[in-house]
Amino acid sequence: MKYSWLGCLLLGSLLFAGTQDSDLNVNRRYTVDTVMVAGKGWKTNVADQQNDRLSAGLRKDLLALIGQKLNPGILDGLAARLKKDFSAIEVSHHVLRGDTPDHVRVEFEVRPPHFGVDATVTKFLYDSKQGWSGAGSVGFTVQQNTFAFGLASDGDTLNERFAGISARYENKHVGNDRVGLRFQFESYHEQWNRTTLDALAALPGQTSDAYRTRQNFQPTATISLAKPLTLEIGVGFQRFQSQFPAAHTEAANALISTLRYHRRLTESEYQQDVYADYTLRAATKLLGSDFVYTSHLAGLHYRAGHGKHQLTEQVVAGTVSGRAPLADRFVAGNSYYLRGWNKYDIDPIGGNRLVHNTVEYRYGPFQAFYDAGAVWDSGQPATARHSLGVGFKESIFSLAVAFPVRSGHVEPIVMIGMIY
Repeated sequence: MKYSWLGCLLLGSLLFAGTQDSDLNVNRRYTVDTVMVAGKGWKTNVADQQNDRLSAGLRKDLLALIGQKLNPGILDGLAARLKKDFSAIEVSHHVLRGDTPDHVRVEFEVRPPHFGVDATVTKFLYDSKQGWSGAGSVGFTVQQNTFAFGLASDGDTLNERFAGISARYENKHVGNDRVGLRFQFESYHEQWNRTTLDALAALPGQTSDAYRTRQNFQPTATISLAKPLTLEIGVGFQRFQSQFPAAHTEAANALISTLRYHRRLTESEYQQDVYADYTLRAATKLLGSDFVYTSHLAGLHYRAGHGKHQLTEQVVAGTVSGRAPLADRFVAGNSYYLRGWNKYDIDPIGGNRLVHNTVEYRYGPFQAFYDAGAVWDSGQPATARHSLGVGFKESIFSLAVAFPVRSGHVEPIVMIGMIY
């Protein structure tokens, strides 16, 4: 009897181990065929190629579950990572019966925080010709509702430097995950370059007068038509208070629609992304607009990556028919188009035609790019311009030196900062 306690202990250990192995074997019988992630008002399949809710690394690990035997321990680890990525209160996982025998569906349920605050710098750029430009916002989210308030001083995007405030309300899930709603308000004070003022005096009636202030109110709805297609429709109400020869107000009210396409190609060993978008802006007197014009802008962006190598190609073309205000004319010679050129040397009041192409190669954080394009007015000859540049880019931070390709004296432009 003195060894009876040892026998009982051994028997209990065997029984306990048998129970564990039995549970493990039962789980190992089932193969995962689908992985879903759901939150409040949305649900997404991780196998969806257009999935942009998940980070690339997390999506890859979630995809690795598919076709493998069920392992609850791995699910716990992935739930913890989802909780961190979404800043969620809790992430739980459920195993449901699949469509075929011995297959299961795994669903992760994300409980978002009831209240969140976020501060974002949307632009912070120094250009050796244009000086500093910056923009940022502070927002808070309650359930599905986001409220944001921003400040901006931007001498890069348009032919004028504008400084002021903005406010935005957004709900990305109005009733379901396919419809979103946004209201945007902006109020800016304008500062003009002398070259632009001289060009306006020499070309009266070509566009609007130089305005002292600009306000814009723009309600829009975003609709997910299909997995790769998104449609945005809305109305823009712009008001300009002119400063010369006498103060008066003009309006540019327009219907706006934008169609966006994004597809990630995963069939080859190279990661490939295709982006395309088309924007129509039609200002009409039916909306009480003083300016009547139609603007078309289309872009195609292709990116291929393999290891540290990445090649991108971007083509943009735009046209405006009618008389558009200065804020809606095309600009080149900034941090987006024809980098290395001074926009006031190209066209100080912008143009109603735009064609631009960028080819960029990156190896890790190092980049080299070539820009070619033209901005001009209809009825005038288009002058093609070219520029070359090298730099360093890591995430949103960029440092680049761009050179205009032309005869005579070459003065490079240095651009440093953060562009989203």
